Amino acid sequence: MDVVITAAIIMTGLGVIFATILATADHFLRVEEDPRLEPIEDLLPGNNCGACGEPGCAAFAGKLVKAETSPGKCTVSSEEGLVQIAELLGVDVGSEEKRVARLKCAGGEGLVESLAGYQGISSCRGAVVVDGGGRACTWGCLGLGDCEEVCTFDAITMNWEDLPTVHVDACTACGDCVDICPLDLFVIEPLSQKLFVQCNSPLTGDAARSKCSVACDACGRCAADAPPGVIDMVNGLPVIHYDQDQKPGQRATWRCPTGAIVGLEGEQFSEPLVEISRERIRA
Repeated sequence: MDVVITAAIIMTGLGVIFATILATADHFLRVEEDPRLEPIEDLLPGNNCGACGEPGCAAFAGKLVKAETSPGKCTVSSEEGLVQIAELLGVDVGSEEKRVARLKCAGGEGLVESLAGYQGISSCRGAVVVDGGGRACTWGCLGLGDCEEVCTFDAITMNWEDLPTVHVDACTACGDCVDICPLDLFVIEPLSQKLFVQCNSPLTGDAARSKCSVACDACGRCAADAPPGVIDMVNGLPVIHYDQDQKPGQRATWRCPTGAIVGLEGEQFSEPLVEISRERIRA
């Protein structure tokens, strides 16, 4: 009995000692949390998409209260929410241009020569190791929807030609589609950049068009028609210099024989303009 009592006293004493140590440590080592942190985080969209450059909304809120960034860096929040955050912090909203995912391919169903019927795993990552999934164009979209599946914001849907449609309003520029595409067909671009090349072909001329009827054939008309310095031809593909004024650059799309270069104006979503391409081919 004495042993039990002694053990109880020892354990109680140890508990008191450790509790005192923890209380003392908490008093001297405590990091005070800014009371604005929680309401700011509540005003953020909670997507944790990374569009602001931070790993999540909590990290972004932490940067905001430390005045290390501006509310406008969150390009997926509502304007009202950003204004409320700015008022709470007593700072300007600031601005950051919205960025969206773009697909470097317009070769949907019926526009690309088929060499064989692919019957493997319904995944672009699986098909790409089986000779490109049976398509003659082994550098274009395989249309099996890995990007749609990985997009947690429902910003990508597969259209009737088995090509991804990027819904601009829902896109957060998180980059998941960029990472998942085995052919590196997605890029993240500022929304204001309206000229875009929808082709990734390493071939030129008839060799390219024999594989895909909407492929860039490296004719160079877009570069010739664009204002000086806007477009250069590099390895058979147009390279657009987005630091140049693109407003007069829309005429660079007029003589493209396949519609491989397009101007995106007044868009609610980004979709390859295959119908325009077909009309040009018929003409």
